[in-house]
Amino acid sequence: MFASLIEGLTDAIGFMVGALLGYGLGVALGLDLFAPGYGAGSIVAILLVGLGGGMGLQAARRFRAPPTDAE
Repeated sequence: MFASLIEGLTDAIGFMVGALLGYGLGVALGLDLFAPGYGAGSIVAILLVGLGGGMGLQAARRFRAPPTDAE
């Protein structure tokens, strides 16, 4: 049970950090995620948050994975 808790927490932390980095990138590019309607800038900002969250999740899983021997 403890391993499942650690797995869930690291996945959640990785996703949140990645999503926040994607949001920050969108803000730095001048995109407004919360703009009214679905303009092009808003859609790109939503994509950046989603991609950042997915990349953060994958990074957390790679970080948690046991090391492999490369010979």
